[in-house]
Amino acid sequence: TAKFTSALDIPVEFVEKNVKLRGKLHRITEKGLEVEHIPISIPFITSIQRKWQSKGLLLVRLAGVELAPSGMAWLQRELKPKQMMWFQLLGREDMALECLVLVNKGRFLSVCLNEEILRQGLGRTARIEGLHHDSRLYWKLHKRLLRAELKALKKNKGIWKEESFSERIGDRISNNKFVQRLKQFVSWLRSSR
Repeated sequence: TAKFTSALDIPVEFVEKNVKLRGKLHRITEKGLEVEHIPISIPFITSIQRKWQSKGLLLVRLAGVELAPSGMAWLQRELKPKQMMWFQLLGREDMALECLVLVNKGRFLSVCLNEEILRQGLGRTARIEGLHHDSRLYWKLHKRLLRAELKALKKNKGIWKEESFSERIGDRISNNKFVQRLKQFVSWLRSSR
């Protein structure tokens, strides 16, 4: 029932047990998602606790994901301010939390943002900070993230998109030294008239 306003407020046991917390999105920054923790509410106790709760936002990072610039833009388009989300604690590094982030899409469907970004080709799989790399959970999550990345790679999505044959030929022709010299010569001729 306690409201966490800083990553250091969260008990170590919560991080070790990979507890899921609920929160409300405030901002998306280069460092991660700024989320207001929404504690479990018990009618009478919650109304009393609100008077003494301090204000503050938790910095939540997408564990195991290295975002591409297009990934940041996608997050800003897809996520709305004040949107509710669940974040599963995997680790804590300084003032940031490494988490799996779940967002509701419809009544009974939720999407893991970590996987969705990789599935769209908007980032790369990275080491999951905070989890011991020899643990079963680490490898289970890492395998899920790699599968999502592989789907984007197979479908040529996002950062994995390959240029078409005509685009590659056009680039090679325009980058050819002879063609560049020819362009310089033509522009010199035009300017000398």
